[in-house]
Amino acid sequence: MIKFTDVKSNETIRTYIKKADESLKALGYTEHSFAHVTKVSETAAYILYTLGYSERDIELVKIAAYLHDIGNLVNRADHSQSGAIMAFRILDNMDMPADELSQIVSAIGNHDEGTGVAVNPISAALILADKSDVRRTRVRNTDFNTFDIHDRVNYSVEKSELSISEDKSEIILRLSIDTNISAVMDYFEIFIGRMKMCRNAAKALDLRFRLYINGQNLL
Repeated sequence: MIKFTDVKSNETIRTYIKKADESLKALGYTEHSFAHVTKVSETAAYILYTLGYSERDIELVKIAAYLHDIGNLVNRADHSQSGAIMAFRILDNMDMPADELSQIVSAIGNHDEGTGVAVNPISAALILADKSDVRRTRVRNTDFNTFDIHDRVNYSVEKSELSISEDKSEIILRLSIDTNISAVMDYFEIFIGRMKMCRNAAKALDLRFRLYINGQNLL
């Protein structure tokens, strides 16, 4: 049985993640390396654990989350589909059973807001975890004067927290944004597609998605 630790320690996988992030760095994107995929893995696991899913489902979502961005090695365009194909080859060669492999491939192939849909609980948790990872430390650009809107929005986020309500009816993203760096509307300008995707993913888990920015309920 393939475990998350097996995937995380696999040198081939680590190389793909590193090189994919190097490609995005060359294109001017925010960080998509080990810090991002580890955080997404932890958040996705928290979601399924809190909702009472099995230990194996939690293990599978951690694997899917860790691998979800390797398709950027091929190209940023359609990276979710490229990543799904790469993950299939990797995990098939590691003898992962077809039932588990299919869930992971579907989750990775459906995590991008352009074409993705929450097709199973693993994909729903991956979407929510990935799209909520907005934080200052993802910004690579060190020259504030040359920040684009993505740099400004990410850099303005002083605190980000995703949590499930005590009664397990809502999943809530709380952001603290420095509006001297980026206006709240800037967040919606670039992330509205992601927030809609989060709302649909939450619905697939029988949750309502809520967004609070600086204490105000905006979704």
